[in-house]
Amino acid sequence: MLEAGTKAPDFTLLDKEGKEISLADFRGKKVILYFYPRDNTPGCTKQACGFAELYPHFQEKGAEIIGISKDSVSSHVKFAEKYQLPFVLLSDPDLKAIQAYDVWKEKNLYGKKSMGVVRTTYLINQDGVIEKAFGKVKAAENPAAMLEIIS
Repeated sequence: MLEAGTKAPDFTLLDKEGKEISLADFRGKKVILYFYPRDNTPGCTKQACGFAELYPHFQEKGAEIIGISKDSVSSHVKFAEKYQLPFVLLSDPDLKAIQAYDVWKEKNLYGKKSMGVVRTTYLINQDGVIEKAFGKVKAAENPAAMLEIIS
């Protein structure tokens, strides 16, 4: 996981419409950048729906939300439509941003070890610097916690 005070690595990935989106596109705004394991899983759905529900409040505070997973663009389209997600979802099948933000880790599930995305959320300021970093976040609590820390 990257530390607070670090310059946030830029990336360019495809959104749910297949359009290229870069972190640099959001300069001048605060960004909640969250990495999650997989579309349509219980925890990831709770987290995404929590961000969707609170999205107007994030916008009032001048913040944008970006969710990144290694799922395909078509998976993101279905996920976003099913749950009416109003924020940016980016597809990172080549793990470029996922590895740049150091969230690709060995995981242990019921004794089985595998590599995967560790649920992590970053608050990036208007200048592109990581203000806060949260690893192993609880999916259901993360959206409200992030809204609380934005000034």
